[in-house]
Amino acid sequence: MATDSRFTTLYNRTRIGQFVSVGVVGAVVETIIVAFLTAAFGTEPLLAKVIGAEASITIMFTINDKWTFADEGATDTLATARRWSKSHLVRVVGLAISFSVLFYLTSGVAFSLSVSGVEFWPTIANIIGIFTGMIANYVAESLFTWEIS
Repeated sequence: MATDSRFTTLYNRTRIGQFVSVGVVGAVVETIIVAFLTAAFGTEPLLAKVIGAEASITIMFTINDKWTFADEGATDTLATARRWSKSHLVRVVGLAISFSVLFYLTSGVAFSLSVSGVEFWPTIANIIGIFTGMIANYVAESLFTWEIS
């Protein structure tokens, strides 16, 4: 029965929608930071990505903590810091999953999707990877970071 309850708690459409919305905000923030740092200061793209990702992860954590998972977890500083650390770990794992899916679909699968001579398969594979990573992030953030019950 506990497994059914956990699944029901995970399959909360409102919470999933909030989580996805927060992810969109994070993607926009990261993109703006990367664009600004590379264009305005000539920052190397990978360094700009690290800075943008850190800002994005922190902003997404804060919004998720106050909105998506507002009813979960203690609110004291130490508990919040622990969740922030856990969230970083989860996001790194989610990113690794996303990269792995992209790598497999572009290197291990003989598939092509070309339209007017433009190859779209890497873009589609990346979207599949992002979606897979997002699902992993949602489940791990719910169960590990915020420990929903």
